[in-house]
Amino acid sequence: MRVLFFTKYTRLGASSRLRTFLYLPYYHHNGVACKVSPLFNDDYLHCIYNKKPVSKLKVLKSYLNRLLQLFTIWKYDIVVIEKELFPYLPATVERILSFLGVKYIVDYDDAIFHNYDMHPNKYVRAALGNKIAQVMKYATLVVTGNEYLKAYAVRAGAKEVSFIPTVIDTSKYRIKSKANANENITIGWIGSPSTLQYLNLIKSVLEELSALYSFELAIVGGKSGIGLQGIEKVLEWSEDKEIEMIQDFDIGVMPLKDELWELGKCGYKLIQYMGCGVPVIGSPVGANNDIIQEGKNGFKPTNLEEWKQAFQELLENKELRRLMGANGRRIVEEKYSLQITQTQWLHKIQAASTSQQK
Repeated sequence: MRVLFFTKYTRLGASSRLRTFLYLPYYHHNGVACKVSPLFNDDYLHCIYNKKPVSKLKVLKSYLNRLLQLFTIWKYDIVVIEKELFPYLPATVERILSFLGVKYIVDYDDAIFHNYDMHPNKYVRAALGNKIAQVMKYATLVVTGNEYLKAYAVRAGAKEVSFIPTVIDTSKYRIKSKANANENITIGWIGSPSTLQYLNLIKSVLEELSALYSFELAIVGGKSGIGLQGIEKVLEWSEDKEIEMIQDFDIGVMPLKDELWELGKCGYKLIQYMGCGVPVIGSPVGANNDIIQEGKNGFKPTNLEEWKQAFQELLENKELRRLMGANGRRIVEEKYSLQITQTQWLHKIQAASTSQQK
């Protein structure tokens, strides 16, 4: 079987790395010939992460390169598209693919439809507000990373919808033994510069607790801190080092706003923490609400006072951190492991490639 993957990014982009590149070795091992065609290159992502302007000429070139790649689709049994082919353009190409009988799967780990239907420009809302629903409707299969995204696909009239969470390779994530678990406690957060805003939601709580407890705040991948002098440590993210850095956490956090965009989040950082045996505290929004089992592997605070209480329980209780961490690891092994979802993905791709177009 031959599969063409139209990813949005190279493996430097988290969504592409976790929803496509992570699975390629397994596909190859099972006789699937894979071709990956990213829309944007590493330079584009470096500009985004460092908040530098993106060259419109380079974006145009990226679109033209993708257009040329579309003329090769006849070599493949099926096409897998991450989110959409051409951001901020109508679903014309996806419609043409469907009309021509080209089978394609579309995969979502974010509520990108809100980029359009909630856009501040009324003309964008009018022209593209229903775009992602159309992309889903034309697809042979829609795969989503959480239930909110799945519900949207069902409402859009997708032919078939499957839920496959974003996961980790549990053969690489391990629980690290901490000899002095009562000392040098680390509260950790991992993410991208664009999501660092969420950590600011609990800044006041962390500042208050820093006067009562001795701990360090490790910020991985945020590029900058949140202004908590004396307790925060900012670490540069790298794929090779991220597991090692998470293993040094004693508590992992994922605060979120309770808004529509956040409902599409798939809770990946929680899964990373849990894979390393780290207890978690996260806002009960989107997939977080399903991943965290209150009192078992972490806490789901709904306000700042509950965040403070959750931190205090874990900061004061070494055994509770250990038990919750162990429970989290078991949950990951049962539900959020590559070793489980890789077979699901392969079966879905195989079934879609042989299905009859409706």
